[in-house]
Amino acid sequence: MSEAKPQGTMFGHPKGLFLLFTTELWERFSYYAMRAILVLYLVDKVQSDQAGGGLGWTEADALSLYGTFTGLVYLTPLIGGWLADNVLGQRKAIYIGGFLMAAGQFTLAAPHSWMPGLETTIFYIGLGTLILGNGLFKPNISTMVGDLYPAGDHRRDGAFTIFYMGINVGAALSGFIVAWAYTSFGHEVVIDGQSVFINNWQAGFFCAGVGMILSLIIQFIFAQKLLGDIGTVPAAKLEQSKNEAKGEVRKEPLTKVERDRIKVIMVMGLFTIIFWAGFEQAGGLMNLFTNNFTDRMIGSWEVPTTYFQSLNAIFIVVFAPVIASIWIKLGKNEPNSPIKFALGLFLLAVGFLFMMGAVIEMGGDASVKSSMWWLVGAYFFHTMGELCLSPIGLSMVTKLAPLRIASLMMGAWFLFIAAANKIGGLVGSLIGHGGAVEEQLANAMAIFAGIAITATISAIILYLMSDKLVDWMHGAESKLDTEEQALEEEIAVTAEHEAIKR
Repeated sequence: MSEAKPQGTMFGHPKGLFLLFTTELWERFSYYAMRAILVLYLVDKVQSDQAGGGLGWTEADALSLYGTFTGLVYLTPLIGGWLADNVLGQRKAIYIGGFLMAAGQFTLAAPHSWMPGLETTIFYIGLGTLILGNGLFKPNISTMVGDLYPAGDHRRDGAFTIFYMGINVGAALSGFIVAWAYTSFGHEVVIDGQSVFINNWQAGFFCAGVGMILSLIIQFIFAQKLLGDIGTVPAAKLEQSKNEAKGEVRKEPLTKVERDRIKVIMVMGLFTIIFWAGFEQAGGLMNLFTNNFTDRMIGSWEVPTTYFQSLNAIFIVVFAPVIASIWIKLGKNEPNSPIKFALGLFLLAVGFLFMMGAVIEMGGDASVKSSMWWLVGAYFFHTMGELCLSPIGLSMVTKLAPLRIASLMMGAWFLFIAAANKIGGLVGSLIGHGGAVEEQLANAMAIFAGIAITATISAIILYLMSDKLVDWMHGAESKLDTEEQALEEEIAVTAEHEAIKR
């Protein structure tokens, strides 16, 4: 193995951090740009011989496919992470994964006129390629961020905070830029004597592919100079050499404390499914509701649907430090992890009360559109719930899982999230296969109310269980000595969550 080392620092951090920051920014831009228009493309029924238009699926089929896609996005990194650790190394996995993601985006961008009769087949090929690429890319960038710093380096927490800013900047930009692409390259056609504007969804996918190419180019040019040999050797080989130097490690059965802590992970994982199944309506059912039933006019300008997909990332950047500061200011009164989980579920329910308000405002009349402020309120409370629940979950797994099965437990945690995404798609698909608009609104109301009730009941149950769960943790939750240390760790926990979850 070469002895090449990372070169130089910037703002007190290795320059490699800012390379990974920029790489991940464009990769997340690519993924969220595609995610923002996926369901809209599937349900668009208007096609053109020129360019644009969708596949004409029903809302139910589109939302079910969306759930399958986002579920696989969380499953394939388990395989990709294993390949990187044991065969490829993180750097090579990122290159291969990035290439596959770009290929998938450009396959989705191929105009229908190039392949008459094969649109759906090509779509599945593009989506499958994108999922495989994501599996190789997603788990490895954030790991390399940690590898930039030696064990015990206090700068590591700050590094993840900087890194997650890049992630959310990319996610926020995606909704705005992809909207520019699919509207700017759309066109007017006359159908049955009426002028109809056709969105060029392929231009949106192409824009996402360009973002992925930028991510790859940046890595190819600067990786060796700024990262040295980080990520070039599979982690399992490095670990094996360390173990050989120390002697054989004995395999021991789990202790009672370890078994109790694993029980906490499993119980909290079940509640995590409920949260994410509701939260992931953002890219599916709520996206369709925004497009079909929301008054998005500001004067004579109509706000593009995908703009609302950027709200979550914007709210995270703005409010993550605020939430972290609140926990610290509470001091000894800071709630424990199960109670924070329960609060997250309750805030998710509040967000869906806003969606119920949007349906009620319409009064079952398809000619009446709901105010966009209902959506803004829903996304705000959902983000606040995410900041209470999700970072705590990942941090909790790293604290509670026995070291010798830590990777297995993290994999199990992602299986919970994968299941949640698939369930979320199935729940959203209950809006029905077309039919009268009034029926769709009634179904949407039932879905929003059902999620709100389920989340509220779950929050109450988890609150009542919290003391027992804390007992099973056996002191894993510890307080830091100073406010500054505690605040740094709280923000870093959120940052590391963003790096892995997004």
